[in-house]
Amino acid sequence: MRLVRTEWIKFRTVRGWTAGLVVAGLMVVLVALLAGVSSDQRGAPPVPVGPGGEPVTDSFSFVRRSLTGDGSISVSVAGLTTGVPWAKAGLIVKQSTRPGSPYAAIMVTGSHGVRMQHNYVNDTAGPVPAGPVRRLRLDRSGDTVTGYASADGTHWTEVGAVELELGPAAQGGLFVASPPVVEGLGTIGTVSTATFTDLRTSGSWSGDAWAGEQVGARSATFAGYPQDTSASFEETGGGFTVTGAGDIAPAVRETLPTGGTVKDLLTGTFAALIAVSVVAALSVTTEYRTSLMHVTLAAAPRRGRVLLAKAVVLGGVTFATGLVGAVAAVPLGERLARSNGVYLFPVTDSTGLRVALGTAVLLAAASVLALSAGVIFRRSAVAVTTVLVALVLPYLLVANPFMPVGAANWLTRVTPAAAFAVQQTLVEYPQVSSIYKPYNGYWPLGPWAGLAVLVAYAVAGLGVAAVVLTRRDA
Repeated sequence: MRLVRTEWIKFRTVRGWTAGLVVAGLMVVLVALLAGVSSDQRGAPPVPVGPGGEPVTDSFSFVRRSLTGDGSISVSVAGLTTGVPWAKAGLIVKQSTRPGSPYAAIMVTGSHGVRMQHNYVNDTAGPVPAGPVRRLRLDRSGDTVTGYASADGTHWTEVGAVELELGPAAQGGLFVASPPVVEGLGTIGTVSTATFTDLRTSGSWSGDAWAGEQVGARSATFAGYPQDTSASFEETGGGFTVTGAGDIAPAVRETLPTGGTVKDLLTGTFAALIAVSVVAALSVTTEYRTSLMHVTLAAAPRRGRVLLAKAVVLGGVTFATGLVGAVAAVPLGERLARSNGVYLFPVTDSTGLRVALGTAVLLAAASVLALSAGVIFRRSAVAVTTVLVALVLPYLLVANPFMPVGAANWLTRVTPAAAFAVQQTLVEYPQVSSIYKPYNGYWPLGPWAGLAVLVAYAVAGLGVAAVVLTRRDA
């Protein structure tokens, strides 16, 4: 404790070092404020929000009737003309045609078999049938909706049952959706056509004619139809041929590119990282340059403990500075962004806390790494450059949209830049085909696993620095 107290007194008496850390914290806040006012999206189409509060894409071709109570609907999907793996054609019961409203659907897909999905984020694979699936069925009993699949229309296999708040006037019927597919560095829109035959209903269905429409046509998460295509609904002797585009799924970065994230608001971490690295390197190289290190080691001959005390003080002060900066930056940036009409992907309180704490640990670990580099190289410029090349350069490379996914994921697994995964808040969904790479906010490692990579580098660097300090003259 005596060494820690001594190093703390030494650190705080150098105004340039304390000022540098204050500047680092202010940079985090300032960049968040700039991010909040940098985009004006007032008047943009609304973002559909699902029952769980998450942004969703809810755009599809719908042939519907009202279902005022219990009832059943079944149909044969005679064909799904598409090369889109997650194209969907089947039956759906939905609270209303409002994008984001609760629903349950049973469907055949382009390449993923029979699925039952509900409320956008929930996806259940159907059992593998002995023969090709010929019919689908949805039953509503109160608030319970059950989906079935059958190869012959006689023997039914339950795929799933869900509880939904459908209300007294749910809408149900046939649907077709055709989500974008990955092509090159982005995604392109698609369109699919399905043929439905032998449509049967029973129960509390209205006697109105079947009505066709494109749900979510003006939604922020619907990119529209490819050129020279459009939604169509054609009744053909007891069945329908339906053409549709869009998807019913959680929104990801590609489907909502204008959406902001907490990580976007913390872009100032890079500027803070530079300031922290400079302060950390100077805190030890200055002692070498002024021969103060001789005095320090003469007073405390156990050199490893001296280095550890320096790391504790520097890491602790940097952690506190980073935490204050992150805690202040996010709500201020969010308020400004929302006032300008920018939609921000929501995060839970626990996720927000993880991002703030993780950002503080990231800066603290970087400061310890820079301190270690300062001991090893004894030159602040070399030490700072080493840390920035190890931390910032890989991130700048993966921030390039032209970086291949494999290379980007490798860099953010094995370099200290993996630590930026602690700021990620976006979720990857297996039922949504998209580009999941760091450039879009999807990191190959989990938040704490990514941060652990940087911590491991910092610990290893501190160990090497301790050996160098012990064996080399001050």
